[in-house]
Amino acid sequence: MLDVTRLRVLVAVARHGSVTGAAHALNYAQPSVSHHLSRLEAETGTKLVQRAGRGIRLTDAGRLLAERATEVIGRLDAAENELAVFNGLRAGRLRLAAFPSALGTIVPTAAAIMHEQHPTVDLRLTEAEPPEAVRMLRAGYVDVALIFRHETDDGGPRRDATLLADPADDPVGADRDDLREQVLLSEAVHLIMPDTAVIGGEPPLAEAVTELWPADLARLSGQRWIAGCDRCRSHLLRQCATAGFTPRIAFTTDDFVAAQALVTAGLGVTLLPGLALRAARNPGVRTAKLRGTRRSVVAVRYGEAPDPPATALLLDALRVAAAGAPSRTSATAEPAPVA
Repeated sequence: MLDVTRLRVLVAVARHGSVTGAAHALNYAQPSVSHHLSRLEAETGTKLVQRAGRGIRLTDAGRLLAERATEVIGRLDAAENELAVFNGLRAGRLRLAAFPSALGTIVPTAAAIMHEQHPTVDLRLTEAEPPEAVRMLRAGYVDVALIFRHETDDGGPRRDATLLADPADDPVGADRDDLREQVLLSEAVHLIMPDTAVIGGEPPLAEAVTELWPADLARLSGQRWIAGCDRCRSHLLRQCATAGFTPRIAFTTDDFVAAQALVTAGLGVTLLPGLALRAARNPGVRTAKLRGTRRSVVAVRYGEAPDPPATALLLDALRVAAAGAPSRTSATAEPAPVA
């Protein structure tokens, strides 16, 4: 049986890159860190660290064990917190990871609800794109991960977001047996163009166009494009491929405020989801809803039901906050023709 304390030491060495850094982080003496590493090597019968100049570095085996130890320690810390909640030792510490547009919209609303109704719950927030948020969830560093998926939208009844998502757009991956998901909202994706009525110039599309299909993006094939995170970029490339062209990507930024500023400067066009516009909308842009595709916002938890009481409270608050966000409407009217 591997000693948890020694695993913590190994993780600290991997994280800080030296015995000195690990000792400082753990508040240990340096000889104590070296002793724990030696004992862990003896327990495993494997060389875990090796000399590198005046310092040390992990061997391949050491890196592998450190990665697994990170997950194990994270789950142990999470279990300790959950047991404390059930035993009534404290109201609960909650850790939520979410992507930027959610942190700028539904998360603050949910946090305010939690603070008003359950002020003893300690809610901590971390910004993370979906793949990293899922890794943090599995490792026990957060209790809930907010992620998003781009989906096809056939206009019919909503189905499970997992079934609709493109596999390349799924941050959870094929191994989802240990995770539980709840869709909080489904939102439209919009083409973002400069509002020529405000800033002048020639409009990329006629002013009457407020909705369009992916095939209509062909009319913008000569435009420069602004791409977002890796998964948003993949979505953009798929939509343009449907229209029969590869976009000329001139700028890449994860910042939806910066993306809109680039649009208003006449430097390109882009695609943004509804939450990004709700978080911060530049008055110099106009939008056209892109039909045939939507984005789902999903709350993900680790392990089997039921959720700990504090986690259940947070999910309730997120549902209330998401209910106030723009979502699917029942309108089925055809978009204005692209001119």
